[in-house]
Amino acid sequence: MLKSFRDAFKGIGILIRSERNFQIHAVAFALSLGAGFYFDIRQGEFIIIILVSALVFALEGVNTAIEKLCDEVTEERKESIRKIKDVAAGAVLVGAIFAIIIGVIIFYPYVQSENQLTQ
Repeated sequence: MLKSFRDAFKGIGILIRSERNFQIHAVAFALSLGAGFYFDIRQGEFIIIILVSALVFALEGVNTAIEKLCDEVTEERKESIRKIKDVAAGAVLVGAIFAIIIGVIIFYPYVQSENQLTQ
């Protein structure tokens, strides 16, 4: 069991070190947390941000695994492999778009309130 955890953490390390999109998602997550502390959002809103971020991170991991597996299966340019990779990348994009929408829904009232205070 410890070996499986060690392997999973290795996988996370690979994502952090080598996957640019994962790094971008990590920066967005850190900014979201920072904004959450700045605006003093509610606990439930933090939970939602963490959940949607976890979903995007997980989707990025699955996408990376699918892409690497496809590259192992064949180096040949095949339409079926391209479609598989595109669908996996599309899944990440869908998750990221909805995470942004959720972030806007959560933060918009706080930003609006902040703007009203400074006027």
